[in-house]
Amino acid sequence: MIKAIIIEDEKPAGRHLQRMLEKEGLQTLEILPSVEVAVAWLRSNPQPQLVFADIQLSDGLSFDIFKQQPVSCPIIFTTAYDQYAIKAFKLNSIDYLLKPIKQDELQQAIYKYKKLNTTNSIDINNIIKQINKFKNNYKERFIIKAGIHIRIVEVDDIACFYSEEKTTYLRTLEGKEYITDESLEKIEKLINPTHFFMVNRKFIVALKSIKDIVRYSNSRYKLIVHKFEKTEIIVAREKVKIFKAWLGV
Repeated sequence: MIKAIIIEDEKPAGRHLQRMLEKEGLQTLEILPSVEVAVAWLRSNPQPQLVFADIQLSDGLSFDIFKQQPVSCPIIFTTAYDQYAIKAFKLNSIDYLLKPIKQDELQQAIYKYKKLNTTNSIDINNIIKQINKFKNNYKERFIIKAGIHIRIVEVDDIACFYSEEKTTYLRTLEGKEYITDESLEKIEKLINPTHFFMVNRKFIVALKSIKDIVRYSNSRYKLIVHKFEKTEIIVAREKVKIFKAWLGV
């Protein structure tokens, strides 16, 4: 039986992944909730055969664990966002699971691990280098067609993007609104995730445009965006954790 550890700071998510691993015949040795606890555990216990590590933890990034305590076993990172990070993992032959984790995708990751049947030498510094490289390739302006006119909208002037009735809109901090040809999914990949966050399937908001954050039902949040009162902007339940990490909370 494959013996694994889970590094995850949300207890429900950790237990859920543990149950998913049990369905695949894996034994979970421990669920470790932080960088500090994970480093201490790895230093005082035999190395597991496989590690599942959430990227964003309450006291830092899981990369910090393996910089302090290197491991030779394969690591499968879990993440709720960051396309550039996923690219970096691919370049370094490290597998990942996009949250919310699906059973069939977990099966594929475990199958890949079994097929390789080898240790995985991980260069954490190289991963971080690749992530920083991808971070810099973001769109600086959008070219908008408005009738016979062409508008140039700088990314720094954008408050949010949103979709309504199969149309995508760009709204500036001044309250001007334009239709854009790109979908929200494509836009999310073009803009810097340090400054923008896709809070649900219909809204991407700029950090600088958020005037207030109000507690909403079921542990969610409602955003008050500068000069936007058309509809409520609610952070999706599955994105609350990463949204708080994005804010630095």
